[in-house]
Formats: sequence, structure tokens, C-alpha cells
Amino acid sequence: MLFYSCADSYERVGDEAIKKIFPSAVAEDFTLTLTETVELEKNEGVVPSHVVAVLKGPICDDYNNLAFPYYTFPDGVMVEFFDEKGEKSTVTADYGIIYSSTNLIDLQGNVVIETSDGKKLEAPQLYWDRTNDWIFTQEKFKYTNPEEGTIMDGEGMDFNRDFSFFNANKTYGYMSIKEKKIEE
Repeated sequence: MLFYSCADSYERVGDEAIKKIFPSAVAEDFTLTLTETVELEKNEGVVPSHVVAVLKGPICDDYNNLAFPYYTFPDGVMVEFFDEKGEKSTVTADYGIIYSSTNLIDLQGNVVIETSDGKKLEAPQLYWDRTNDWIFTQEKFKYTNPEEGTIMDGEGMDFNRDFSFFNANKTYGYMSIKEKKIEE
């Protein structure tokens, strides 16, 4: 009779090998106010500053303890941006990720941008490159401009933050054209 035994040297590669990832911090019902100083006053004890943005949400998970650091907003996020004149533009989304090392923001689910002058952009997903202050998507979108009376639907576009440059890939929609009277 021969008995043979071997050890379990099977290396786990399936679900049992997945490492659990936990955030280093969790913020609940948070409001983060980003301010910017205009210029330093040399002889003054008070430095004048103005609010640039206000970030609000129910939960923020901080994963900056990982090799590729990021923040997630699993239950939605709202950001209010203020320009030099103090006028407010708002961005809302059902889910958001801020990638700390690449300065890229990924907004997903019912993303809506409303500017202070009434322009509105709706899309299922938008990316914002904070380094270049550039916003883009390959998803479908709807852009409403009440100043010009236009409603544009399309797929894929990119633009700068103040909508002064807007490039749409495929578009269709309603546009009102005003005639100019030529004087002779």
C-alpha cells in the first residue's frame, strides 16, 4: 500500500485574492468652501479673499491613502462656482470622482451645469480637466441657451468652463435665427 499526500500550494487568484479597499476618511453632510486671496496686504492684519467654489454633498470617501489617490462622492455632489463678479454657476451630479494625481474630475448620472446667465448643459457623464480648465464628454448632451433661443442636442463635445469656446461633435436641435435688416 502506498499513501501519498501533498500540500495545498494553490495560489488564490479569483475573488478570494481581491484586497478590500477602505477609505482613509469619510465626510458626511459636508460643505467645503474654497477661497482665494486677491493680493497680500503688507501692513494689514486681515488679508482680503473671495469665495471661488463651494462643494457640498451627503458623503465624501477619501482614498488618498492609495497608490492612485482619489475622492468619491457616491451619493451625489453639488459645486457652486463664483466668478470675479460674484456670479454663481452650479454643477450637480449623482456620482463623482476626483482623481488627485491627474487633476481630472469624473461626474456621472444626471450631470447638470447651470451658468449665471441661464445657459444649461445636461449629460449622463462629463469629465473636467482642472489643469487645463476643460470639460468634455463622448456621451449625449442637451445644451440650452436662452439668450439665443437655442436648444441643441448632440453626442460628444468639449468646451472651456465659461462656455466661450464650445465644440460639439454630432448635433441636432432647435435654433432660432434672427434676421438683420441691411440699410442701404
